[in-house]
Amino acid sequence: MKYPCSAYGKVNGVVYFARMLDKIRLKAAGELPVAYHSNLGVGLFDRLCCQFLSVAYTAVVERVLQGGSDNAILQWCFETGRKPNDDALLIWNDFATKKGWRDDFSDKLTQFKIDGGLSNRNEIQTLFDYYEFDEGRAK
Repeated sequence: MKYPCSAYGKVNGVVYFARMLDKIRLKAAGELPVAYHSNLGVGLFDRLCCQFLSVAYTAVVERVLQGGSDNAILQWCFETGRKPNDDALLIWNDFATKKGWRDDFSDKLTQFKIDGGLSNRNEIQTLFDYYEFDEGRAK
């Protein structure tokens, strides 16, 4: 089993997109941990990233399975859905990278930290931070 890449990674300036594609590819290869399967496409960031780009998650899955680079698939999303302007991209990136910090998801993030044995890690302030620690990229 393999964890998906960091949510902080950007494809043409869009955070999280590479992680969503990585999860699709890992699942198709039978390498994505089972715990991730139930949230594919319906979990917070998959769902919102697709809404942001105005594309259906199922269509993204089909496109990913056809092959191609992350950049090529993002370009397909821009052509199929919408290409956000710089202001919209700034809002998406700031929203996504800060989710869990002083917002409606803070209590869930706290519970994730407790459940994951990370409740003593005060540097975990956002969901993206949590992924980094939970998946072993940060120590």
